[in-house]
Amino acid sequence: MPEASSSTAPSHPQLAVSAVIFRNGQVLLVRRARSPGKGFYSLPGGRVEFGESLQTALHREVREETGLKIEIVGLAGWREVLPGASGGGHYVIMSFAARWAGNEPVLNEEHDDFKWLRPEDFGDLKLTGGLVEVVEAARRLL
Repeated sequence: MPEASSSTAPSHPQLAVSAVIFRNGQVLLVRRARSPGKGFYSLPGGRVEFGESLQTALHREVREETGLKIEIVGLAGWREVLPGASGGGHYVIMSFAARWAGNEPVLNEEHDDFKWLRPEDFGDLKLTGGLVEVVEAARRLL
């Protein structure tokens, strides 16, 4: 029975973090290689583990997904993702402004592409919901 329940979405909200990483006026976008959001550009981040601070989780997730070292500047905002008609999880995502502090991007299996872009150059990229607003809020903190 546990196997079946592990493939379904949790029955309670999940806390997650994401990073708007700035480097020379550009922001790191990563393209999701699998669902949810496969093919969409997003920000690096992920779930907060039990007993882990938001900042520790953010450093860990950014390191696991991109290999980058960052300096966290501050909280840029939050977003809530509710389950849709076809299911899915319920997430509360705390998004932080950060500065690049070292290393070059090396993606893990969760992502299949990355781009450093100025926010005004996002163009017609497929972006996850709320990304532009979070990037603008983060830019105001720098």
